[in-house]
Order: sequence, then C-alpha cells, then structure tokens
Amino acid sequence: MVKHGIRSMTGFAARRGAAEGYDWLWDIRSVNGKGLDLRLRLPDGVEGLEQAARARVSAGLGRGNVTLSLKLDRAAGEAAARVNPAALDAALAALAEVRARAGAAGIALADPTAADLLALKGVTEVAAAGGDPAALLAALLAGLDDALADLIAMRAAEGAAIAAVIAGQIDRIAALVGEAALAAEARRADSARTLTENLARVMAGAQADPDRVAQELALMVVKADVTEELDRLTAHIAAARALLAEKGAVGRKFDFLMQEFMREANTLCSKSGNVALTRIGLDLKTVIDQMREQVQNVE
Repeated sequence: MVKHGIRSMTGFAARRGAAEGYDWLWDIRSVNGKGLDLRLRLPDGVEGLEQAARARVSAGLGRGNVTLSLKLDRAAGEAAARVNPAALDAALAALAEVRARAGAAGIALADPTAADLLALKGVTEVAAAGGDPAALLAALLAGLDDALADLIAMRAAEGAAIAAVIAGQIDRIAALVGEAALAAEARRADSARTLTENLARVMAGAQADPDRVAQELALMVVKADVTEELDRLTAHIAAARALLAEKGAVGRKFDFLMQEFMREANTLCSKSGNVALTRIGLDLKTVIDQMREQVQNVE
C-alpha cells in the first residue's frame, strides 16, 4: 500500500505553559495560501522572541497563511506589568502632534483612555522582574515547538484524508483514459469509412483534383488523432501518483500538473468528433476539476 506524504495547509493548535512568574498561551492557526505568509501577534519585552518564533515556524511549514499569537500574563500573586516611561512620553508627544494637526484641519478627535495608551506597543513592559529573561524565552520557545508539532500533526492527518480522495480521483482519471483509448480505436474504423465515402462524393465532381483531395483528407485524419493526448494524460497520471507519495510541500507542483491535465482533456474534446469520445472527455474534465479543488488544500 502506498503511503502518502502530503500535508494540508489547514490546521490549529494551542499550548499553555508557565515559567518565571508568567502564564502563557500559544495559539497557531493556518489556512490555504500561495506561499508562506506568517503573521505574528507577540507581546513586547521578551527579547529575541519574534526572530526565534519566525525562524521556527518558517522551518516547520512550507506554505499557508499562518497566524501565531502569544498571550502572556503574570502568574497569580506576581506584580503587574510596569509602564515604560520613555515609551509613554513618546506616545503622548505623538498624540499631541496628531491632535494639533487635526485641530488645524478642523477635525475634532475624541480623548484617548488610559487603556488606549497602555495598549500602544512598548508602553507596557512584560519582561519578568526578578526572573531570568533567558529562561523565560527558552520556556516560551519550548511551548511554541510543542504547539507547532501539534499543528503539523493536524495538517498531516488532514493531508492523509485529502490524499485518499486524490488517489481515488487519479484512479478514475486512469480508467477514463483507458475508456478513451478504446473509444478512439473504435472511432478509427468509422472515421476511415466516413472519409472514404466523403472522398468518393468529392471525386464524383468534375473539377476535383484527386491528389489534393487525398492530401486534405489525410491531414484531417492526422488532426483528429488523439494518441498524443492520451499518451500525455497517461504520463500525467504517473506524475500525479509520484507526487502523492512525496514528502514535503508539493502543492505548487500539483497546481501545475492540474493545468496540464485540463489542457489535454480540452484538446481531447476538441478533436474527438465522436459522441462517445466527447462524453469521456467531458467526464475527464469533471474529475480533473474536482481534483484541482482538492489540490488547492495541499501544502
């Protein structure tokens, strides 16, 4: 049995912990994305946290829109976070300038509350007082590693479910390509008979050039041949099965392969000239489109 290695881009994980007088909650979520788009919502005051968190997530995930947030609070009985006087002065100065410019423009602004000021970046400090900042950082990053591992496991589990659906769709495409090959072979005899009859009717005309007519009919036969399309579809099926067994981020490769699948199916329909073959081509396009929708979830 083939083991599928693809992962979904959708998942969620959360981890709680405590160290150095703080309680924390990591929250990490991911949805589909063209690349890796990482948004961080981290508290100030823990030096080196943002850079390390970004590096860990980037190393663990290949694609997806990812939101990572950390809620960090003093543990019960610990002192509250303190105000950074320099940052508060800078915020008040900026506020005064904004109010002055707004007043000059005739715009009235509502007065900010103390909570509004405390929410500004840098105004409050959350670094542990009396604790070890390095130990706090190490504990937070260990918690992040656990949350990230949970997210990756969830994405892998969902990826396995998606892979099972895609595998069934690949099998269906392979079956339809086989039916198309049989229909094309059956069409060959009908096409030869039709072309012979058309040639006989044209040759009955007094002004027809037999050689030119034969050349044109031969060209029509070549243009209607779907052997190359069926061969390419067969190659794409093998490529899709190989991608399904790969580990890592293969979603982009799958996206490109789905375009190639649809191109060949469209050409098959346009060249069919036969009801049975056209029906198979339309069924192929339906399955390929359904598979493309699943592929959009693949990392």
